[in-house]
Amino acid sequence: MRKFIAKTVEEMPPSGIRKFFDIASEMKDIISLSVGEPDFVTPWNVREAAIASIERGYTHYTSNHGNPALRRLIARYLRERYGTSYDWKTQTIVTVGASEALDLAFRAVIEPGDEVLVPAPSYVSYMPGVAFAGGVAVPIETKECDGFTVTAQALEAAVTPKTKAIILPYPNNPTGAVMTKEQLAAIVPVIEGSDLFVISDEIYSELTYGGRHCSIASFAEMYPRTVVINGFSKAFAMTGFRLGYAAGSEEMIAAMVKIHQYFMLCAPTASQHAGEEALRHELDTDFAQVNKMVSDYNRRRTFVYNAFKKMGLSCFEPRGAFYVFPNISGMGMTSEEFCHKLIHEKHVACVPGTAFGAAGEGFMRCSYASSMDNLKEALKRIAEFVDECRK
Repeated sequence: MRKFIAKTVEEMPPSGIRKFFDIASEMKDIISLSVGEPDFVTPWNVREAAIASIERGYTHYTSNHGNPALRRLIARYLRERYGTSYDWKTQTIVTVGASEALDLAFRAVIEPGDEVLVPAPSYVSYMPGVAFAGGVAVPIETKECDGFTVTAQALEAAVTPKTKAIILPYPNNPTGAVMTKEQLAAIVPVIEGSDLFVISDEIYSELTYGGRHCSIASFAEMYPRTVVINGFSKAFAMTGFRLGYAAGSEEMIAAMVKIHQYFMLCAPTASQHAGEEALRHELDTDFAQVNKMVSDYNRRRTFVYNAFKKMGLSCFEPRGAFYVFPNISGMGMTSEEFCHKLIHEKHVACVPGTAFGAAGEGFMRCSYASSMDNLKEALKRIAEFVDECRK
Protein backbone atom coordinates (compact mmCIF):
# COMPACT_ATOMS: atom_id res chain seq x y z
CA MET A 1 0.00 0.00 0.00
CA ARG A 2 2.92 2.39 0.54
CA LYS A 3 3.23 2.91 -3.21
CA PHE A 4 -0.05 4.82 -3.08
CA ILE A 5 1.14 7.27 -0.43
CA ALA A 6 2.47 10.60 -1.69
CA LYS A 7 6.24 10.95 -1.33
CA THR A 8 5.93 14.27 0.51
CA VAL A 9 3.75 12.65 3.16
CA GLU A 10 5.80 9.45 3.33
CA GLU A 11 9.02 11.36 3.97
CA MET A 12 7.59 13.77 6.54
CA PRO A 13 8.65 12.82 10.10
CA PRO A 14 5.96 12.68 12.80
CA SER A 15 5.63 15.57 15.25
CA GLY A 16 8.39 15.63 17.83
CA ILE A 17 5.97 17.08 20.36
CA ARG A 18 3.50 14.22 20.10
CA LYS A 19 6.31 11.70 20.30
CA PHE A 20 7.10 12.68 23.88
CA PHE A 21 3.45 13.21 24.74
CA ASP A 22 2.74 9.61 23.70
CA ILE A 23 5.61 8.29 25.81
CA ALA A 24 4.33 10.27 28.80
CA SER A 25 0.79 8.98 28.37
CA GLU A 26 1.98 5.42 29.08
CA MET A 27 3.98 6.23 32.22
CA LYS A 28 3.00 6.57 35.86
CA ASP A 29 4.04 9.47 38.11
CA ILE A 30 4.72 11.53 35.01
CA ILE A 31 4.72 15.32 34.88
CA SER A 32 4.27 16.48 31.33
CA LEU A 33 5.52 19.89 30.27
CA SER A 34 5.42 18.83 26.65
CA VAL A 35 2.11 19.93 25.14
CA GLY A 36 1.19 23.56 24.66
CA GLU A 37 -2.34 23.57 26.02
CA PRO A 38 -3.78 25.87 28.69
CA ASP A 39 -4.49 24.06 31.95
CA PHE A 40 -7.42 26.40 32.59
CA VAL A 41 -10.93 25.15 31.94
CA THR A 42 -12.85 27.15 29.36
CA PRO A 43 -14.80 29.86 31.27
CA TRP A 44 -18.33 28.78 32.20
CA ASN A 45 -20.07 31.57 30.29
CA VAL A 46 -18.36 30.36 27.10
CA ARG A 47 -19.26 26.71 27.70
CA GLU A 48 -22.81 27.72 28.51
CA ALA A 49 -23.09 29.64 25.23
CA ALA A 50 -22.08 26.51 23.28
CA ILE A 51 -24.61 24.38 25.18
CA ALA A 52 -27.37 26.96 24.73
CA SER A 53 -26.76 27.17 20.99
CA ILE A 54 -27.30 23.42 20.66
CA GLU A 55 -30.38 23.48 22.86
CA ARG A 56 -31.84 26.25 20.72
CA GLY A 57 -31.34 24.22 17.58
CA TYR A 58 -28.42 26.10 16.04
CA THR A 59 -27.06 22.89 14.54
CA HIS A 60 -26.83 23.70 10.83
CA TYR A 61 -24.12 25.05 8.57
CA THR A 62 -23.18 28.69 8.85
CA SER A 63 -21.89 30.89 6.03
CA ASN A 64 -18.58 29.70 4.62
CA HIS A 65 -17.08 32.91 5.97
CA GLY A 66 -18.51 32.21 9.44
CA ASN A 67 -21.32 33.66 11.54
CA PRO A 68 -21.76 37.40 10.86
CA ALA A 69 -22.01 38.17 14.59
CA LEU A 70 -18.71 36.46 15.28
CA ARG A 71 -16.96 38.14 12.37
CA ARG A 72 -18.17 41.55 13.53
CA LEU A 73 -16.66 40.84 16.95
CA ILE A 74 -13.39 39.63 15.41
CA ALA A 75 -13.13 42.86 13.39
CA ARG A 76 -13.90 44.91 16.50
CA TYR A 77 -11.33 42.96 18.53
CA LEU A 78 -8.54 43.43 15.99
CA ARG A 79 -9.34 47.14 15.67
CA GLU A 80 -9.53 47.87 19.41
CA ARG A 81 -6.65 45.69 20.55
CA TYR A 82 -4.15 45.99 17.71
CA GLY A 83 -5.21 48.95 15.60
CA THR A 84 -5.88 46.94 12.44
CA SER A 85 -9.12 47.70 10.61
CA TYR A 86 -10.85 44.95 8.60
CA ASP A 87 -14.23 44.82 6.90
CA TRP A 88 -15.94 41.92 8.66
CA LYS A 89 -17.92 41.03 5.53
CA THR A 90 -15.06 40.66 3.07
CA GLN A 91 -11.82 40.57 5.07
CA THR A 92 -12.42 37.88 7.69
CA ILE A 93 -12.94 34.13 7.67
CA VAL A 94 -13.70 31.80 10.58
CA THR A 95 -11.83 28.49 10.45
CA VAL A 96 -11.46 25.15 12.20
CA GLY A 97 -8.73 26.33 14.51
CA ALA A 98 -5.81 28.58 13.60
CA SER A 99 -4.27 25.47 12.03
CA GLU A 100 -6.83 25.44 9.22
CA ALA A 101 -6.33 29.17 8.71
CA LEU A 102 -2.60 28.51 8.25
CA ASP A 103 -3.28 25.69 5.79
CA LEU A 104 -5.66 27.88 3.80
CA ALA A 105 -3.08 30.66 3.66
CA PHE A 106 -0.38 28.26 2.48
CA ARG A 107 -2.57 26.80 -0.25
CA ALA A 108 -3.87 30.20 -1.34
CA VAL A 109 -0.35 31.66 -1.69
CA ILE A 110 2.06 28.87 -2.59
CA GLU A 111 2.64 27.47 -6.05
CA PRO A 112 4.97 24.50 -6.70
CA GLY A 113 8.57 25.46 -6.03
CA ASP A 114 7.84 28.73 -4.23
CA GLU A 115 10.11 29.36 -1.27
CA VAL A 116 8.66 30.40 2.07
CA LEU A 117 10.91 31.72 4.82
CA VAL A 118 10.32 30.16 8.24
CA PRO A 119 12.07 31.51 11.36
CA ALA A 120 13.72 28.66 13.23
CA PRO A 121 13.14 27.34 15.77
CA SER A 122 9.38 27.69 15.47
CA TYR A 123 6.13 25.74 15.55
CA VAL A 124 6.38 22.22 14.16
CA SER A 125 3.58 22.59 11.58
CA TYR A 126 5.00 25.42 9.48
CA MET A 127 7.56 23.55 7.42
CA PRO A 128 5.32 20.50 6.78
CA GLY A 129 2.43 22.83 5.92
CA VAL A 130 4.54 24.60 3.31
CA ALA A 131 5.71 21.26 1.88
CA PHE A 132 2.18 19.84 1.71
CA ALA A 133 1.17 22.94 -0.27
CA GLY A 134 3.95 22.26 -2.79
CA GLY A 135 6.36 24.90 -1.54
CA VAL A 136 9.90 24.83 -0.21
CA ALA A 137 10.34 25.89 3.41
CA VAL A 138 13.60 27.79 3.97
CA PRO A 139 14.60 28.20 7.62
CA ILE A 140 15.96 31.50 8.94
CA GLU A 141 17.96 30.63 12.02
CA THR A 142 17.20 32.92 14.94
CA LYS A 143 19.69 33.16 17.78
CA GLU A 144 19.47 33.39 21.53
CA CYS A 145 21.72 36.48 21.52
CA ASP A 146 19.18 38.24 19.27
CA GLY A 147 16.25 37.25 21.46
CA PHE A 148 15.25 34.64 18.86
CA THR A 149 13.92 37.42 16.60
CA VAL A 150 14.25 37.84 12.84
CA THR A 151 16.83 40.49 11.99
CA ALA A 152 16.91 42.50 8.78
CA GLN A 153 20.35 41.08 7.97
CA ALA A 154 19.27 37.46 8.36
CA LEU A 155 16.11 38.06 6.36
CA GLU A 156 17.91 39.79 3.54
CA ALA A 157 20.47 36.99 3.33
CA ALA A 158 17.72 34.34 3.06
CA VAL A 159 15.77 35.94 0.21
CA THR A 160 16.20 34.47 -3.28
CA PRO A 161 14.38 35.09 -6.58
CA LYS A 162 12.11 32.15 -5.62
CA THR A 163 11.09 33.57 -2.24
CA LYS A 164 7.39 34.43 -2.15
CA ALA A 165 6.43 34.69 1.50
CA ILE A 166 7.60 34.73 5.08
CA ILE A 167 5.92 33.33 8.19
CA LEU A 168 6.13 35.57 11.25
CA PRO A 169 5.35 33.43 14.32
CA TYR A 170 5.36 35.92 17.19
CA PRO A 171 4.90 35.54 20.11
CA ASN A 172 6.91 32.45 19.34
CA ASN A 173 6.48 28.79 20.08
CA PRO A 174 8.88 27.33 21.36
CA THR A 175 11.14 30.21 22.45
CA GLY A 176 8.65 32.63 24.00
CA ALA A 177 10.21 35.43 21.95
CA VAL A 178 8.26 38.47 20.84
CA MET A 179 9.06 41.11 18.22
CA THR A 180 8.57 44.68 19.32
CA LYS A 181 7.26 47.44 17.09
CA GLU A 182 10.83 48.66 16.60
CA GLN A 183 12.09 45.20 15.66
CA LEU A 184 9.24 44.72 13.21
CA ALA A 185 9.90 48.16 11.71
CA ALA A 186 13.49 47.10 11.00
CA ILE A 187 12.41 44.22 8.74
CA VAL A 188 9.55 46.04 6.98
CA PRO A 189 11.83 47.60 4.30
CA VAL A 190 13.34 44.19 3.49
CA ILE A 191 9.90 42.56 3.19
CA GLU A 192 8.59 45.36 1.03
CA GLY A 193 11.76 45.62 -1.06
CA SER A 194 11.76 41.88 -1.70
CA ASP A 195 8.02 41.93 -2.50
CA LEU A 196 7.17 39.23 0.04
CA PHE A 197 3.79 38.21 1.38
CA VAL A 198 3.51 37.85 5.17
CA ILE A 199 1.67 35.08 7.02
CA SER A 200 1.57 36.41 10.58
CA ASP A 201 0.65 33.74 13.13
CA GLU A 202 -0.54 35.69 16.17
CA ILE A 203 -2.26 32.90 18.10
CA TYR A 204 -0.37 33.91 21.28
CA SER A 205 -1.01 37.65 20.85
CA GLU A 206 -2.80 38.01 24.19
CA LEU A 207 -0.16 36.05 26.08
CA THR A 208 2.52 38.73 26.32
CA TYR A 209 4.36 39.98 29.39
CA GLY A 210 5.59 43.56 29.70
CA GLY A 211 3.70 45.21 26.85
CA ARG A 212 0.93 44.68 24.33
CA HIS A 213 1.52 42.64 21.19
CA CYS A 214 2.24 44.57 18.00
CA SER A 215 0.97 43.14 14.71
CA ILE A 216 3.02 43.70 11.58
CA ALA A 217 -0.30 44.34 9.83
CA SER A 218 -0.53 47.60 11.81
CA PHE A 219 2.18 49.06 9.52
CA ALA A 220 0.47 50.77 6.58
CA GLU A 221 2.85 49.29 4.01
CA MET A 222 2.43 45.78 5.45
CA TYR A 223 -1.35 45.81 5.82
CA PRO A 224 -2.21 44.85 2.21
CA ARG A 225 0.46 42.15 1.99
CA THR A 226 -0.26 40.42 5.33
CA VAL A 227 -2.76 37.81 6.43
CA VAL A 228 -3.19 37.63 10.20
CA ILE A 229 -3.85 34.21 11.72
CA ASN A 230 -5.38 33.96 15.18
CA GLY A 231 -7.83 31.92 17.21
CA PHE A 232 -9.40 31.07 20.54
CA SER A 233 -7.34 28.09 21.71
CA LYS A 234 -4.61 29.76 23.74
CA ALA A 235 -5.83 33.04 25.24
CA PHE A 236 -9.41 31.84 25.77
CA ALA A 237 -8.53 28.25 26.85
CA MET A 238 -10.70 26.79 24.07
CA THR A 239 -8.40 24.24 22.42
CA GLY A 240 -11.12 21.59 22.01
CA PHE A 241 -13.51 24.01 20.32
CA ARG A 242 -11.21 24.18 17.26
CA LEU A 243 -12.00 27.78 16.44
CA GLY A 244 -9.71 30.14 14.57
CA TYR A 245 -9.82 32.90 12.02
CA ALA A 246 -7.87 34.91 9.48
CA ALA A 247 -8.01 38.56 8.47
CA GLY A 248 -6.46 40.10 5.40
CA SER A 249 -7.07 41.73 2.06
CA GLU A 250 -10.38 41.09 0.35
CA GLU A 251 -8.61 39.22 -2.44
CA MET A 252 -6.65 36.94 -0.10
CA ILE A 253 -9.64 36.12 2.08
CA ALA A 254 -11.72 35.35 -1.02
CA ALA A 255 -9.03 32.90 -2.15
CA MET A 256 -8.97 31.24 1.26
CA VAL A 257 -12.76 31.01 1.39
CA LYS A 258 -12.72 29.30 -2.00
CA ILE A 259 -10.55 26.49 -0.61
CA HIS A 260 -12.42 26.39 2.69
CA GLN A 261 -15.85 26.02 1.08
CA TYR A 262 -14.81 22.98 -0.93
CA PHE A 263 -13.12 21.07 1.89
CA MET A 264 -14.44 22.32 5.24
CA LEU A 265 -17.62 24.35 4.57
CA CYS A 266 -17.60 26.06 7.97
CA ALA A 267 -16.30 25.90 11.50
CA PRO A 268 -18.50 24.06 14.05
CA THR A 269 -21.62 26.10 14.74
CA ALA A 270 -21.60 25.58 18.52
CA SER A 271 -17.96 26.64 18.65
CA GLN A 272 -18.76 29.83 16.76
CA HIS A 273 -21.47 30.72 19.30
CA ALA A 274 -18.98 30.03 22.07
CA GLY A 275 -16.47 32.29 20.35
CA GLU A 276 -19.03 35.08 20.15
CA GLU A 277 -19.59 34.91 23.89
CA ALA A 278 -15.84 34.76 24.60
CA LEU A 279 -15.04 37.85 22.55
CA ARG A 280 -18.10 39.85 23.55
CA HIS A 281 -17.54 39.22 27.25
CA GLU A 282 -13.85 40.08 27.14
CA LEU A 283 -14.34 43.21 25.04
CA ASP A 284 -17.06 44.41 27.39
CA THR A 285 -15.07 43.68 30.57
CA ASP A 286 -11.66 44.94 29.41
CA PHE A 287 -10.42 41.37 29.10
CA ALA A 288 -10.92 40.52 32.77
CA GLN A 289 -10.81 36.71 32.40
CA VAL A 290 -7.94 36.73 29.92
CA ASN A 291 -5.92 39.13 32.07
CA LYS A 292 -6.40 36.88 35.07
CA MET A 293 -5.01 33.90 33.15
CA VAL A 294 -2.12 35.97 31.81
CA SER A 295 -1.28 37.13 35.34
CA ASP A 296 -1.15 33.51 36.50
CA TYR A 297 1.01 32.52 33.51
CA ASN A 298 3.35 35.39 34.29
CA ARG A 299 3.82 34.14 37.85
CA ARG A 300 4.65 30.67 36.55
CA ARG A 301 6.92 32.12 33.84
CA THR A 302 9.00 33.96 36.42
CA PHE A 303 9.26 30.88 38.63
CA VAL A 304 10.33 28.54 35.81
CA TYR A 305 12.79 31.00 34.28
CA ASN A 306 14.47 31.63 37.63
CA ALA A 307 14.57 27.90 38.38
CA PHE A 308 16.55 27.21 35.21
CA LYS A 309 18.89 30.10 35.94
CA LYS A 310 19.53 28.65 39.42
CA MET A 311 20.51 25.38 37.74
CA GLY A 312 23.28 27.29 35.97
CA LEU A 313 21.69 26.90 32.56
CA SER A 314 21.68 29.72 30.04
CA CYS A 315 18.03 30.60 29.56
CA PHE A 316 16.42 33.25 27.40
CA GLU A 317 13.69 35.07 29.35
CA PRO A 318 10.42 34.44 27.45
CA ARG A 319 8.27 37.51 26.75
CA GLY A 320 5.24 35.75 25.30
CA ALA A 321 3.31 32.48 24.92
CA PHE A 322 3.74 29.92 27.75
CA TYR A 323 7.07 28.25 27.03
CA VAL A 324 10.62 28.50 28.28
CA PHE A 325 13.54 27.36 26.10
CA PRO A 326 16.60 26.61 28.26
CA ASN A 327 19.99 25.98 26.70
CA ILE A 328 21.16 22.45 27.57
CA SER A 329 24.09 22.31 25.15
CA GLY A 330 26.57 21.95 28.02
CA MET A 331 25.05 18.67 29.24
CA GLY A 332 27.12 16.48 26.92
CA MET A 333 24.08 15.12 25.11
CA THR A 334 21.95 16.02 22.14
CA SER A 335 18.58 17.59 22.87
CA GLU A 336 16.89 14.31 21.94
CA GLU A 337 19.11 12.27 24.25
CA PHE A 338 18.65 14.70 27.13
CA CYS A 339 14.85 14.63 26.90
CA HIS A 340 14.78 10.84 26.53
CA LYS A 341 16.88 10.34 29.64
CA LEU A 342 14.88 12.97 31.53
CA ILE A 343 11.54 11.33 30.83
CA HIS A 344 12.71 7.80 31.60
CA GLU A 345 14.85 8.59 34.66
CA LYS A 346 12.89 11.45 36.24
CA HIS A 347 9.45 11.07 34.67
CA VAL A 348 9.36 14.65 33.38
CA ALA A 349 8.34 15.15 29.76
CA CYS A 350 9.83 18.07 27.86
CA VAL A 351 10.35 18.49 24.12
CA PRO A 352 13.80 18.51 22.47
CA GLY A 353 14.55 21.73 20.63
CA THR A 354 15.14 19.79 17.43
CA ALA A 355 11.40 19.06 17.26
CA PHE A 356 11.20 22.68 16.09
CA GLY A 357 13.95 22.44 13.49
CA ALA A 358 17.70 21.90 13.42
CA ALA A 359 18.25 25.37 14.92
CA GLY A 360 16.73 24.03 18.14
CA GLU A 361 19.64 21.68 18.84
CA GLY A 362 21.06 22.37 22.28
CA PHE A 363 17.72 23.51 23.71
CA MET A 364 14.54 21.98 25.09
CA ARG A 365 11.02 23.37 25.36
CA CYS A 366 9.12 23.33 28.64
CA SER A 367 5.53 24.49 28.82
CA TYR A 368 4.53 26.34 31.98
CA ALA A 369 0.83 25.92 31.21
CA SER A 370 0.62 23.65 34.23
CA SER A 371 -0.15 24.05 37.92
CA MET A 372 2.46 25.55 40.24
CA ASP A 373 2.54 22.29 42.19
CA ASN A 374 3.40 20.37 39.03
CA LEU A 375 5.95 22.97 37.98
CA LYS A 376 7.69 22.94 41.36
CA GLU A 377 7.97 19.15 41.37
CA ALA A 378 9.04 19.02 37.72
CA LEU A 379 11.75 21.66 38.18
CA LYS A 380 12.99 19.87 41.29
CA ARG A 381 13.39 16.66 39.28
CA ILE A 382 15.05 18.48 36.38
CA ALA A 383 17.51 20.14 38.78
CA GLU A 384 18.41 16.73 40.21
CA PHE A 385 18.89 15.39 36.68
CA VAL A 386 21.13 18.30 35.67
CA ASP A 387 23.26 17.81 38.79
CA GLU A 388 23.62 14.10 38.04
CA CYS A 389 24.62 14.82 34.45
CA ARG A 390 27.38 17.15 35.64
CA LYS A 391 28.93 14.59 38.00
